[in-house]
Amino acid sequence: MSSSDWEAVIGLEIHAQLLTQSKMFSPDSTEFGSGDNSNTHPVSLGLPGALPVLNKKAVEYSIKTGLALNCKIRQNSIFARKNYFYPDLPKGYQISQYDQPLCEEGWVEYFLEGETKRVRIERAHMEEDAGKSLHRGEYTLINLNRAGVPLLEIVSGPDMRSAQEAAEYARTVRSILLYLGVCDGNLEEGSMRCDCNVSVRKKGADRLGTKVELKNINSFRFIEKAIEYEIQRQIDCLESGESIFQETRLYDSVKNKTFPMRSKEEAHDYRYFPDPDLLSVVVETAWLEEIKSSLPELPLAKAQRFVREYQIPEYDSSVLTQDKALANYFEQVAEACGNPKAASNWIMVELLRELNEAKKTVVESPIPSAHLAELIGLIDKKTISGKMAKTVFAEMWKTGRAPGEIVKEQALVQITDDSAIENLVNQVIAANLEQVEAYRAGKTKLFGFFVGQIMKASKGQASPEMVNKILTEKLKG
Repeated sequence: MSSSDWEAVIGLEIHAQLLTQSKMFSPDSTEFGSGDNSNTHPVSLGLPGALPVLNKKAVEYSIKTGLALNCKIRQNSIFARKNYFYPDLPKGYQISQYDQPLCEEGWVEYFLEGETKRVRIERAHMEEDAGKSLHRGEYTLINLNRAGVPLLEIVSGPDMRSAQEAAEYARTVRSILLYLGVCDGNLEEGSMRCDCNVSVRKKGADRLGTKVELKNINSFRFIEKAIEYEIQRQIDCLESGESIFQETRLYDSVKNKTFPMRSKEEAHDYRYFPDPDLLSVVVETAWLEEIKSSLPELPLAKAQRFVREYQIPEYDSSVLTQDKALANYFEQVAEACGNPKAASNWIMVELLRELNEAKKTVVESPIPSAHLAELIGLIDKKTISGKMAKTVFAEMWKTGRAPGEIVKEQALVQITDDSAIENLVNQVIAANLEQVEAYRAGKTKLFGFFVGQIMKASKGQASPEMVNKILTEKLKG
């Protein structure tokens, strides 16, 4: 049986740390990188008699995210205790939400290979993070700085059918969080973490297969690779007559394999019950409307507007709007130069290549938007050619200087005078009479040879369009 006879069913659980200054239920700092166990408070430590007090900003950020994910906002939700023992959970339970989450029944749309995909959001609920276990040989050390940091867990429906779809969905959610300013989306530091639920079934089947959870994957590339491996592993098992067991697995990025962490038999019975120390969360209509009115233009809406207003392709708009700062940079360049398509091309090809190689963001770019707009203007005015512009761009990246200064200093102004170019063409033709005869005899590929000789004679400064036009006339004989 072929792999094409099987279908993957994928859902993601994304845990996003909210960018509040203090924790979900206590006043200690959420700052990453502080000294071990320095951001602690009696509530975070689970000390007897310490009572939680809800962080209003965390609720606001959660509502804002829920609205951006097209969720219904429950105006009366409750916190529950999720009971399990683990060394980095001092209280012996995690405060979370269970049957009455703050946000539910939403959806996210994104572009993938020219298609618009939609993934349902089943729920987005508030909870507190646990501490962190650091394993050192025979010992395990506990750092409780992370304990109590506000989390929003975003649970998708089982709506994705490929690893690529799942990775793009995760990128889209991260982009939304960044646009809202509620999470920094740093997967390496763990402020955004992703669990992937993966199963396979025969194509056309209605019943879902046995679900396997892939835990704590910290990059979009690894999300894609881990899911691809797991899909194939499950297909291989089923085709060889084995059963799939419901379990949690971890992904080894070096070996590109998943391996068991714990089985269903070892899973906890969390015994949820309402937290008696916390009142229900009541979201007043006026506050909800205030938060709704503060929402920024989100990535998908911005991408659709870019296509509509700037007449650029959907692919370009989806790339340019993944990052809010990049989208703003593009708009600044497009408005200043009046040539949105050229702005898009220069940013996506030249600028992003340099940024990626230098591992910089657009905010750190040595080329401000005004300078790139000026460069495009110089091309459009035919002051410089496209080839010259790449030389100027390289110098702009290196020095941060304006393109006009560089063009003037290096005497890169394009030759557009008809008589000057005609003179160059005549010189090249006179010096290559054999090639001229061969061209007129049918070897038309020699046209490129003549253009190269003319550009060489002009030190690359002759207008390519005018060279082509005048040369074509001259070679007719």
